[in-house]
Amino acid sequence: MILIPSMLLRMLTNAFRRNVVHHLVTIKTPNNKKTKLKVFFISDIHRRKINRKLIGKIDRDIDLIIIGGDLAEKGVPLSRIASNIRSLSKLGQVYYVWGNNDREAGEQEIRNIMRRYRVIMLENNNIPIPGHESWGICGTDDPTSENVDIEKTLRNINDYEHILLICHQPRVLREIENRIPSNIATVMLAGHTHGGQIRIGKYGLLEKGSFQTNSKRTKLVSNGYGTTTVPMRLGAPSECHVLTIIY
Repeated sequence: MILIPSMLLRMLTNAFRRNVVHHLVTIKTPNNKKTKLKVFFISDIHRRKINRKLIGKIDRDIDLIIIGGDLAEKGVPLSRIASNIRSLSKLGQVYYVWGNNDREAGEQEIRNIMRRYRVIMLENNNIPIPGHESWGICGTDDPTSENVDIEKTLRNINDYEHILLICHQPRVLREIENRIPSNIATVMLAGHTHGGQIRIGKYGLLEKGSFQTNSKRTKLVSNGYGTTTVPMRLGAPSECHVLTIIY
């Protein structure tokens, strides 16, 4: 009987760990330059707070911060959402895509917070990354909005040599990735699944987070930082990410 409370305590503890996972992405370029683009990616914050302990773990030379959706959910105070955005904004320019739960907290209220902290919202569009002229960043709305527009998201995509593609749900990545020309090196980021959140061995309700990379395609699906329904994790650690991209 002692095993049950011990396991529950472990699952609760796992849900609130501040794991920052580092990834190296190397993209081969014809001129063999060694330019660095450093990205902080966090998704599925839900009810968690971005505090000083997490910020203290993140490298100071980050070029941009990406929130991959589910910043919030129903019942999350607007003051907490604003505090989280304020904390992340101190690291640099923040980019954001909608998740399936965000609008539960109030769409206009979230838009107002994003405007206050000058967050760039990616809603079926792409824009250049300042200081990295060969890169574009693009993102879609979430399917729950019934407003995903892949054609608009990829409009004029050939203007870039490399792109960062952000979608909250991995299934949207899968719909898009084969439509990106093979000559454009692409780093794809998603969350949503929480890694299944509670896994028994290799089994979970949803796919576990993963990182795959080669010289042209990189895909990161995060376990996410927060939890939903129950604040517990097993076999799918909470995580956020620093990607160092050499190109």
